[in-house]
Amino acid sequence: MRVAIHQGPLDELARTLAESGADLVVAAEMSTTGYHIGARTHALAEPADGPTAARLAALAEETGVALAYGYPETDGEHVYNSVQLVDATGRRLANYRKTHLFGDLDKAWFTPGDEAVVQADVGGVRVGLLICYDVEFPELVRAHALAGTELLVVPTALMSPYELVADTLVPARAYESQLFVAYANRCDTERELTYCGRSCVVAPTGEVLARAGSGPEVIAADVTRDALVASRAENTHLADRRPDLYRGITP
Repeated sequence: MRVAIHQGPLDELARTLAESGADLVVAAEMSTTGYHIGARTHALAEPADGPTAARLAALAEETGVALAYGYPETDGEHVYNSVQLVDATGRRLANYRKTHLFGDLDKAWFTPGDEAVVQADVGGVRVGLLICYDVEFPELVRAHALAGTELLVVPTALMSPYELVADTLVPARAYESQLFVAYANRCDTERELTYCGRSCVVAPTGEVLARAGSGPEVIAADVTRDALVASRAENTHLADRRPDLYRGITP
Protein backbone atom coordinates (compact mmCIF):
# COMPACT_ATOMS: atom_id res chain seq x y z
CA MET A 1 0.00 0.00 0.00
CA ARG A 2 1.11 3.52 -0.80
CA VAL A 3 0.00 5.85 2.00
CA ALA A 4 0.13 9.64 1.64
CA ILE A 5 -0.37 12.38 4.20
CA HIS A 6 -2.11 15.61 3.24
CA GLN A 7 -0.58 18.31 5.42
CA GLY A 8 -2.42 21.37 4.20
CA PRO A 9 -5.81 23.06 3.70
CA LEU A 10 -8.95 21.10 2.97
CA ASP A 11 -9.48 22.83 -0.37
CA GLU A 12 -6.29 21.16 -1.64
CA LEU A 13 -7.36 17.67 -0.58
CA ALA A 14 -9.00 16.81 -3.91
CA ARG A 15 -5.75 17.55 -5.74
CA THR A 16 -3.83 15.34 -3.32
CA LEU A 17 -6.17 12.42 -3.90
CA ALA A 18 -5.98 12.89 -7.66
CA GLU A 19 -2.22 13.40 -7.94
CA SER A 20 -0.49 11.63 -5.02
CA GLY A 21 -0.48 8.16 -6.55
CA ALA A 22 -1.45 6.80 -3.13
CA ASP A 23 -3.85 4.02 -2.18
CA LEU A 24 -4.77 5.82 1.04
CA VAL A 25 -4.60 9.52 1.89
CA VAL A 26 -4.72 10.71 5.50
CA ALA A 27 -5.79 14.24 6.47
CA ALA A 28 -5.40 15.93 9.85
CA GLU A 29 -7.51 16.05 13.00
CA MET A 30 -10.68 18.12 12.51
CA SER A 31 -9.53 18.78 8.96
CA THR A 32 -13.05 19.53 7.72
CA THR A 33 -13.71 22.43 10.10
CA GLY A 34 -10.62 23.51 12.02
CA TYR A 35 -9.75 22.37 15.52
CA HIS A 36 -9.44 25.35 17.89
CA ILE A 37 -12.74 26.94 16.89
CA GLY A 38 -14.65 27.06 20.19
CA ALA A 39 -18.44 26.94 20.05
CA ARG A 40 -18.36 26.60 16.26
CA THR A 41 -17.35 22.99 16.89
CA HIS A 42 -20.94 22.17 17.85
CA ALA A 43 -22.44 24.37 15.16
CA LEU A 44 -20.44 22.60 12.45
CA ALA A 45 -20.71 19.04 13.79
CA GLU A 46 -22.41 16.50 11.53
CA PRO A 47 -23.46 12.85 11.78
CA ALA A 48 -21.04 10.23 10.49
CA ASP A 49 -23.23 9.94 7.38
CA GLY A 50 -23.83 13.68 7.01
CA PRO A 51 -23.31 15.92 3.97
CA THR A 52 -19.56 16.35 4.49
CA ALA A 53 -19.15 12.59 4.76
CA ALA A 54 -21.12 12.17 1.54
CA ARG A 55 -19.00 14.77 -0.25
CA LEU A 56 -15.71 13.21 0.82
CA ALA A 57 -16.94 9.70 0.05
CA ALA A 58 -17.82 10.89 -3.46
CA LEU A 59 -14.33 12.37 -3.79
CA ALA A 60 -12.76 9.06 -2.76
CA GLU A 61 -14.90 7.22 -5.29
CA GLU A 62 -14.13 9.73 -8.04
CA THR A 63 -10.37 9.46 -7.53
CA GLY A 64 -10.25 5.77 -6.57
CA VAL A 65 -8.29 6.55 -3.40
CA ALA A 66 -9.20 5.60 0.18
CA LEU A 67 -9.37 8.51 2.63
CA ALA A 68 -9.13 9.07 6.38
CA TYR A 69 -10.08 12.49 7.72
CA GLY A 70 -10.90 14.18 11.03
CA TYR A 71 -14.21 15.93 11.70
CA PRO A 72 -16.61 16.86 14.54
CA GLU A 73 -19.27 14.17 14.79
CA THR A 74 -22.69 14.68 16.31
CA ASP A 75 -24.69 11.75 17.64
CA GLY A 76 -27.78 12.59 19.64
CA GLU A 77 -26.80 15.03 22.39
CA HIS A 78 -23.09 14.25 22.07
CA VAL A 79 -20.32 15.69 19.89
CA TYR A 80 -17.18 13.66 19.32
CA ASN A 81 -13.75 14.40 17.90
CA SER A 82 -13.78 11.70 15.23
CA VAL A 83 -11.93 10.25 12.27
CA GLN A 84 -13.70 8.50 9.44
CA LEU A 85 -12.18 6.01 7.00
CA VAL A 86 -13.68 5.45 3.56
CA ASP A 87 -12.43 3.09 0.88
CA ALA A 88 -11.66 3.78 -2.77
CA THR A 89 -15.29 3.15 -3.73
CA GLY A 90 -16.54 5.73 -1.24
CA ARG A 91 -17.83 3.10 1.19
CA ARG A 92 -17.56 4.09 4.85
CA LEU A 93 -15.38 1.49 6.57
CA ALA A 94 -14.81 2.74 10.11
CA ASN A 95 -15.40 5.67 12.42
CA TYR A 96 -13.32 6.27 15.56
CA ARG A 97 -14.07 8.72 18.37
CA LYS A 98 -11.09 10.19 20.24
CA THR A 99 -10.84 8.45 23.61
CA HIS A 100 -8.18 10.58 25.34
CA LEU A 101 -9.24 14.23 25.35
CA PHE A 102 -6.50 16.86 25.48
CA GLY A 103 -7.05 19.59 28.05
CA ASP A 104 -9.82 22.17 27.76
CA LEU A 105 -9.37 22.29 23.98
CA ASP A 106 -11.07 18.90 23.78
CA LYS A 107 -12.86 18.55 27.10
CA ALA A 108 -14.87 21.76 26.72
CA TRP A 109 -16.51 20.62 23.48
CA PHE A 110 -16.27 16.84 23.06
CA THR A 111 -17.51 13.66 24.66
CA PRO A 112 -14.77 11.01 24.90
CA GLY A 113 -15.20 7.89 22.82
CA ASP A 114 -15.37 4.53 24.58
CA GLU A 115 -14.01 2.12 21.94
CA ALA A 116 -10.24 1.72 22.11
CA VAL A 117 -9.51 -0.30 18.97
CA VAL A 118 -11.30 0.51 15.71
CA GLN A 119 -9.97 -1.16 12.56
CA ALA A 120 -10.79 -1.90 8.93
CA ASP A 121 -9.09 -3.60 6.00
CA VAL A 122 -7.88 -1.31 3.22
CA GLY A 123 -6.28 -2.99 0.23
CA GLY A 124 -5.37 -6.03 2.29
CA VAL A 125 -3.77 -3.97 5.08
CA ARG A 126 -5.30 -3.90 8.55
CA VAL A 127 -5.67 -0.20 9.35
CA GLY A 128 -6.30 1.08 12.88
CA LEU A 129 -7.44 4.56 13.89
CA LEU A 130 -6.36 6.92 16.68
CA ILE A 131 -6.42 10.71 17.04
CA CYS A 132 -3.62 13.00 18.22
CA TYR A 133 -3.23 12.72 22.04
CA ASP A 134 -4.32 9.05 21.89
CA VAL A 135 -0.96 8.03 20.41
CA GLU A 136 0.83 9.40 23.48
CA PHE A 137 -0.58 6.50 25.50
CA PRO A 138 1.53 3.38 24.85
CA GLU A 139 -1.20 1.11 26.17
CA LEU A 140 -3.52 2.14 23.37
CA VAL A 141 -0.97 1.64 20.61
CA ARG A 142 0.00 -1.75 22.04
CA ALA A 143 -3.68 -2.74 22.13
CA HIS A 144 -3.79 -2.04 18.39
CA ALA A 145 -0.70 -4.14 17.74
CA LEU A 146 -2.12 -7.06 19.72
CA ALA A 147 -5.42 -6.75 17.86
CA GLY A 148 -3.68 -7.06 14.48
CA THR A 149 -3.29 -3.46 13.34
CA GLU A 150 -0.56 -3.20 10.72
CA LEU A 151 -0.88 0.50 9.84
CA LEU A 152 -1.94 2.91 12.58
CA VAL A 153 -3.47 6.09 11.15
CA VAL A 154 -3.31 9.12 13.46
CA PRO A 155 -4.83 12.44 12.35
CA THR A 156 -3.50 15.09 14.73
CA ALA A 157 -3.41 18.79 15.60
CA LEU A 158 -0.01 19.03 17.25
CA MET A 159 1.06 22.54 18.11
CA SER A 160 4.39 24.13 18.92
CA PRO A 161 6.36 23.68 21.15
CA TYR A 162 5.52 19.95 21.21
CA GLU A 163 7.49 18.87 18.14
CA LEU A 164 9.01 16.17 20.36
CA VAL A 165 5.84 14.14 19.91
CA ALA A 166 6.16 14.01 16.13
CA ASP A 167 9.94 13.69 16.07
CA THR A 168 10.62 11.26 18.93
CA LEU A 169 7.50 9.76 20.45
CA VAL A 170 5.76 8.64 17.25
CA PRO A 171 8.80 6.71 15.93
CA ALA A 172 9.16 5.16 19.40
CA ARG A 173 5.53 4.01 19.33
CA ALA A 174 6.02 2.41 15.92
CA TYR A 175 9.13 0.59 17.12
CA GLU A 176 7.93 -0.59 20.53
CA SER A 177 4.63 -1.92 19.17
CA GLN A 178 6.00 -3.05 15.79
CA LEU A 179 3.58 -1.43 13.37
CA PHE A 180 3.55 1.30 10.73
CA VAL A 181 2.30 4.71 11.83
CA ALA A 182 0.95 7.48 9.58
CA TYR A 183 0.84 10.66 11.68
CA ALA A 184 -0.97 13.47 9.87
CA ASN A 185 -0.65 16.95 11.38
CA ARG A 186 -1.94 20.42 10.61
CA CYS A 187 0.37 23.29 9.63
CA ASP A 188 -1.84 26.35 10.07
CA THR A 189 -2.56 28.84 12.86
CA GLU A 190 -5.75 29.16 14.93
CA ARG A 191 -6.02 31.84 17.58
CA GLU A 192 -2.94 31.46 19.80
CA LEU A 193 -2.02 28.03 18.43
CA THR A 194 0.54 27.36 15.71
CA TYR A 195 0.44 23.81 14.43
CA CYS A 196 3.93 22.53 13.79
CA GLY A 197 3.49 20.16 10.84
CA ARG A 198 6.18 17.45 10.99
CA SER A 199 3.76 14.80 9.70
CA CYS A 200 5.43 11.46 9.17
CA VAL A 201 5.13 7.87 8.03
CA VAL A 202 7.18 5.58 10.27
CA ALA A 203 8.15 1.94 9.80
CA PRO A 204 8.02 -0.66 12.58
CA THR A 205 11.82 -0.45 12.72
CA GLY A 206 11.43 3.15 13.90
CA GLU A 207 12.75 4.44 10.57
CA VAL A 208 11.02 7.60 9.36
CA LEU A 209 10.07 6.76 5.78
CA ALA A 210 8.71 10.23 4.99
CA ARG A 211 8.71 13.49 6.93
CA ALA A 212 7.02 16.82 6.21
CA GLY A 213 8.29 20.22 7.20
CA SER A 214 6.30 22.98 8.84
CA GLY A 215 4.25 24.12 5.83
CA PRO A 216 1.70 22.66 3.40
CA GLU A 217 3.07 19.47 1.92
CA VAL A 218 2.15 15.99 0.71
CA ILE A 219 4.37 13.10 1.74
CA ALA A 220 4.05 9.42 0.87
CA ALA A 221 5.64 6.07 1.65
CA ASP A 222 5.04 2.38 1.00
CA VAL A 223 3.64 0.07 3.67
CA THR A 224 4.29 -3.63 3.05
CA ARG A 225 3.53 -6.77 5.00
CA ASP A 226 6.95 -8.17 4.11
CA ALA A 227 8.63 -5.26 5.86
CA LEU A 228 6.36 -5.70 8.88
CA VAL A 229 7.08 -9.43 9.14
CA ALA A 230 10.82 -8.86 8.78
CA SER A 231 10.82 -6.18 11.47
CA ARG A 232 8.85 -8.33 13.90
CA ALA A 233 11.26 -11.22 13.33
CA GLU A 234 14.23 -8.97 14.15
CA ASN A 235 12.61 -6.86 16.89
CA THR A 236 10.71 -9.37 19.00
CA HIS A 237 8.98 -7.07 21.49
CA LEU A 238 5.52 -8.52 20.86
CA ALA A 239 6.66 -12.14 20.97
CA ASP A 240 8.72 -11.59 24.13
CA ARG A 241 5.94 -10.04 26.19
CA ARG A 242 5.11 -11.70 29.53
CA PRO A 243 1.49 -10.77 30.24
CA ASP A 244 1.48 -12.92 33.39
CA LEU A 245 3.86 -10.41 34.97
CA TYR A 246 1.76 -7.38 34.04
CA ARG A 247 -1.54 -8.40 35.65
CA GLY A 248 -2.50 -5.95 38.37
CA ILE A 249 0.20 -3.40 37.48
CA THR A 250 -2.28 -1.08 35.79
CA PRO A 251 -5.50 -0.43 37.74
